Amino acid sequence: MVVCLSGLWRYRNYLIIFFIPLLILPLPLIVGGPEASCGYVIILMALYWCTECMPLAVTGLLPVILFPMMGIMESSEVCNQYMKDSNMLFVGGLLVAIAVEYWNLHKRIALRVLLLVGVRPALLMMGFMGTTAFLSMWISNTASTAMMLPIANAVLKQLCDSEAQAEEREMDLMAIRGAWTGTGIPKDQDNQAFEMGDKEKSITIDDGGAAKYTKDVKSRENGVKLEPEPEVEESLEARERRLKREAKYLNLDKGMSLSVCYAASIGGTATLTGTTPNLILKGQVDELFPGNEDIINFASWFGFSFPNMVLMLIISWLWLQFMYLGCNMKKSFGCGMNKDGDKEAYGVIKNEYKKLGSMCFAEGCVLVLFVLLVLLWFTREPGFMPGWATVLFNKDRPYVTDGTVAILMSTLFFMIPSQLPRCGGYSEDGKPLKAPPTLLNWDVVQEKMPWNILLLLGGGFALARGSEVSGLSQWLGESLAPLQSIPPFAISFLLCLLTATFTECSSNVATTTLFLPILASMAVAIKLHPLYVMLPCTICASLAFMLPVATPPNAIAFSYGNLKVMDMAKAGFVLNIVGVITINVALNTWGAAMFNLNTFPDWANVTIIHTP
Repeated sequence: MVVCLSGLWRYRNYLIIFFIPLLILPLPLIVGGPEASCGYVIILMALYWCTECMPLAVTGLLPVILFPMMGIMESSEVCNQYMKDSNMLFVGGLLVAIAVEYWNLHKRIALRVLLLVGVRPALLMMGFMGTTAFLSMWISNTASTAMMLPIANAVLKQLCDSEAQAEEREMDLMAIRGAWTGTGIPKDQDNQAFEMGDKEKSITIDDGGAAKYTKDVKSRENGVKLEPEPEVEESLEARERRLKREAKYLNLDKGMSLSVCYAASIGGTATLTGTTPNLILKGQVDELFPGNEDIINFASWFGFSFPNMVLMLIISWLWLQFMYLGCNMKKSFGCGMNKDGDKEAYGVIKNEYKKLGSMCFAEGCVLVLFVLLVLLWFTREPGFMPGWATVLFNKDRPYVTDGTVAILMSTLFFMIPSQLPRCGGYSEDGKPLKAPPTLLNWDVVQEKMPWNILLLLGGGFALARGSEVSGLSQWLGESLAPLQSIPPFAISFLLCLLTATFTECSSNVATTTLFLPILASMAVAIKLHPLYVMLPCTICASLAFMLPVATPPNAIAFSYGNLKVMDMAKAGFVLNIVGVITINVALNTWGAAMFNLNTFPDWANVTIIHTP
């Protein structure tokens, strides 16, 4: 029986792939109609995405097969959904992120910030969280976490070693004083050891893990050399100090690892290109509500999400501070701590920064292009005044979008040389110098670009379009119409909790892809602003803090070995609730003013024309 179950478990993915379509096949056969057929495709893809029996990107291609075969959409129309403006924005943003990573600009920024905040525990955690969140706004959450965690571990190890050395010096000093007074040394030890010249001390760990120390005493006076003293067991006081120090730094290590991975997820919510669910929202809004007047763009998203990100970051820092550093502000902020240990840990960061050398021409070019891209995004259509795109290009139609700007700036990476051009000159082997390579080449892009996300985005847009054309969206909206009697803030809060719970066990991309079309249909049916439910649920899809498998940053932090699942669950549960609350507070304050969420917009009053 055990062997049989073990075999079934090994082949579980094959069983899911072949049996789930058969189990839900009665839906289109018995109920019939395009709505049921579209529902069959959505349920099938949802189960495949949740179980990950096939790669997520391959599951995202199923509409290309199933929609034409079921008579929902023509193949050409389905395929058009896989290369939208949002996909181009995603590609352009990632090309910039790849250039930043390739030239190590992100590491220079991170180390520079850490040099400014110092190495005191609370400020160090704040520095790591702020730096990781800032980097995650522009590069992938996974890359920022993978870069910051080794730096954090190196700094903490140096702090721990420095404190251990300081305690040993303090105990030696007490022993020396005891030698002079005759009270600090055991009788069977030779007090001459402290009166002779230089002293060396080393710590050794035996097989049992108990720390012992030996004292080798050497004297250069008259060429006399004393024999090493016999090995002495670790004193009770030294053992207590060591255990207390190890427990303190274990807690600090856990808190620092969690702070980095949580900050990466939180930081990704601040910009439109920070994480994939944000782009899925923009694509779904543009697909479902074509006349939305570009309500979601880089500037409007940043105006809403950045203050919310800062608020969540502060609360997360305070919570992790409370859990792993305690409420003692004197200890947390380092007042009265060992100054030498601080200097040595600070030196670790400084040495890492020195290894980068001075900023080269390529780094400077990447930095300039990056800043220019952000400025062009902000000023394209700021909302409170006409942007440069409106004045120059978009006088009657939205010709230029954020995707246009992203592709324009990212193309420059393949045009600008990575070194200053020089006329003539020869290399060391006497051959003429070749032209320097450009800032980016396609081999690097091919290696680092997550092409699978493009197929995931396309699959989501295809599902949204299929729901419209088949009439499934209209049917769902009518079915959810009784929710109109519930206060809007309660609807938003409950949906955010549902999304935050669902995303703990499923990809945030799959979660938003499945939920957003349904939420849009519900909002239209009950005459509620679509962004009132779509916007907070999109951000909540990125707040997966409880499980190591929930997000790649969580998995990276967990892989370092000091964290247990319960550590992440206890810290993440509170932060999930806090995240839902802060997002809803933001939604009902500055969000309502920015997007006019208290009224049902004309562009959302659409009539879906579907095929019979």
